[in-house]
Parts: sequence; C-alpha cells; structure tokens
Amino acid sequence: MNKIIGAYIIAILLLAGCTASEQRNLDKQQLDLEERENQNLDVVAENLEVPWSIEKLENTFYLTERQGAIVKIKDGESVKHSVNLLKDISTASEAGLLGFVLAPDFSESNKGYAYYTYEDSSGQFNRIVTLRLEDSVWKEESLLLDKIPSGSWHHGGRLKIGPDKKLYATTGDAYEPDIAQETASLGGKVLRINLDGSVPEDNPFPDSYVYSYGHRNPQGIAWLPDGTLYASEHGSRANDEINKIEAGKNYGWPIIEGYEEKEGLVSPLFTSGNKTTWAPSGMDIYKGKLYVAALSGSAVLEFDLESKKIREVISGLGRIRDILIEDNFLYFISNNKDGRGTPQGNDDKLYKIALSELD
Repeated sequence: MNKIIGAYIIAILLLAGCTASEQRNLDKQQLDLEERENQNLDVVAENLEVPWSIEKLENTFYLTERQGAIVKIKDGESVKHSVNLLKDISTASEAGLLGFVLAPDFSESNKGYAYYTYEDSSGQFNRIVTLRLEDSVWKEESLLLDKIPSGSWHHGGRLKIGPDKKLYATTGDAYEPDIAQETASLGGKVLRINLDGSVPEDNPFPDSYVYSYGHRNPQGIAWLPDGTLYASEHGSRANDEINKIEAGKNYGWPIIEGYEEKEGLVSPLFTSGNKTTWAPSGMDIYKGKLYVAALSGSAVLEFDLESKKIREVISGLGRIRDILIEDNFLYFISNNKDGRGTPQGNDDKLYKIALSELD
C-alpha cells in the first residue's frame, strides 16, 4: 500500500513538473511576443539601479537612483554621479532619492532640485533641497522644505517645474490616511513652491505650500499647453486615479476613492476601479493624451482626454516608473529591481520609442 501511495505522489509531482514547465514555455512565448511587439524600442541605457526620475537637457539625461545616485547619460555612455546629502537616506520601502528636476538656468548654475526620504534622531521624513553639480558630485546646497511626512510606505516624491515657473511636489499620506484631509499637514498633497523655497502669494491657502489635498500617494504630474494640471495617484485595493488638479480642491482620500462621489469632493477623470491595479507613477502629455507609467500594470498607459479611452501602448517590460516626452519621442524607465518586480537581463533600463510607433 505504501508503495502505491508513493508512486501516486511521484506521479502527481511529475504531472505538476510538466505543468510548470509548460507554463514557463507559455510565459516565454508571451514574453517573446511582447518583445516583438516592442521591437521598435531602443535601449538608451541599461544596468540601472532602481531609477526613479528622468530629466533631460538637450542630448543629456539625468536619472535619479533610489539608493542615492544620479546617472548622467550622453551619447550612449552612462556615468554615475554620487550625491552628497546632509541627511542619511532612508531604506524604507519605496523611499530614497526620488524626484529630481534641473533648474531652469542649469547650464549656468549647475543646480537641480531633489526630493528624498531621510532618517535621523527626530524620525523619518521627506525633504526638498537644492543640489549643485561640482566635479561629478551633486552636493546638497540648501533646504527648501522639510518634515514632509513619511512612513513605511506612501512617500509621493515627484518634482516638476510648472509653466508658471513654480516647483510642484507630490506627497503621500505616509500610511496615515487622515492627514490627507488636514490642510495643515504636508502629507497627501500636491504642493506648490517658489524656486527659492518661499510660499507663492497666490497659493489657495494663506501662508501654505498646499495646492490641493485629499491625495493618497500621487507620483506623477504633467500639464497641458494651456496650463491644466493632471496627476496620477495610487489607490487603495486598486481604485487608482488620474485627476485634473485645481487649486484648493479636495480629492477625497480617504473619504472617497475610485468611482465614489460626494459633494465637495473631486472624483477622478479616470479610475482603474476596484478590480484592476495600475499603480500609476510618472506621466507626461502629448497632443491631448496622457502617457502614464504603470508599475503593477507593467505598462505604459495612454489616456485620451477627448475620447476617454484607455489603452496599453507598451507592455512586456515589467514595472515602469517614469516617463518623459520630447521631440516626438517617448522615454521611459523600468523599475524591476525595486523589490517588487522580476528583473530581466541588464535591468533596469531607459527606453526610447517614436510616438508615431504607438499609433
């Protein structure tokens, strides 16, 4: 009897082995198909270490890496610049050196703006600082804004300079949902800051950096040519959102999310609903369409503002963290080494594709 039972178990294991092997073959075939679909992609750089933000000036790229480096890429050559910060970078999940943007006068000043998570004796927070590039080292120069809430997750982190020449930053709720509704807190917000770190006089709340509130974990912002601002936001249990951002408005978290509505609160233009997760991050805009990096969605998503249609335009490359559009080309970075992905050969990578190839 024991022999029969043993043989039965072995047969089950062999069957399971065959099924697993067949599944691996199917997965490989699917990956090969997706790679063929993306065959017009160019790899601009590879072997990156958890890149988070893309900046570009003429033909030179600057990418932040979460562990605390900025990679300069020019003419196919990558050089990793160290970053000397005044605080120790946090190693919490999703934390580190996140958003980065070059100063408008970078060619003369060698200055940039950065958003990073740190830890010291007072706790864990995010801060926004200026950096200056000297002899291939970025050095923290001045503090613009400190004590932005941080926690185990939900750090926000995107930085962009808007058409109005103000610095915008997205902040997460630090895994404390209620602070998103508190206009006195910097967590769960879109912030608007003068480039010298002062509060713009025309911000919606007096003496406050808060531009909009009621956000859970926004990680992408972009503007239409007419100045209309949009943001991407991670939802809870799916319910990811794309919002049109207006000064002083309340975007609902944690009172409403996804398809839910309530008077006085703004519902999203697009939502993944409660059954699908995009985990949207960086974004950019081209001819009335939003292009958004999707981490859990493992894709670049296109949101048509006129037709309200959503489609995947890039897939099969794993988690996508940030996007930049320039001169009719779409650039994006994979983030498969962030601890939640499955790294492929030579990950992570900076990719390039002509927008005409996406039609």
